Amino acid sequence: MSKTPLIGRRREEVPCTIEINNTFEELGAHVRFDNGVVVHPGDEVMVHGSPVEVPYGHCETFRRTATITRASALERGWTRATGDFEFMELCEFSFSERARA
Repeated sequence: MSKTPLIGRRREEVPCTIEINNTFEELGAHVRFDNGVVVHPGDEVMVHGSPVEVPYGHCETFRRTATITRASALERGWTRATGDFEFMELCEFSFSERARA
C-alpha cells in the first residue's frame, strides 16, 4: 500500500537550512532539509521566515522551517508524464546555415 493518497494532499513541517551565495564565483540559494526528507515530482515547498539579503561577496546560512505539500498520486503521475514537455518550453533552439567563406 502506497503512503501517497490517490487524491488529496498532505502537508508536513520540516526544519531546513538555507545556504545563500552572492559571490563572483557563485550566485545561488540552496535548501537542505535537516531530517533527510526527499521532495518528489509535484510536491510544493514553502520556506517560512522573513526575506533575507546577502551582500555581494558573502555567503550566509540560515535556519528556517519549511512546509512541504505532498502531491497526490494522480498529481505525481501527471507531473512525471508532462514534465518533459514543460522543460522543453525553457529551451531555445536556433538553426542557421553555416557561414560560407
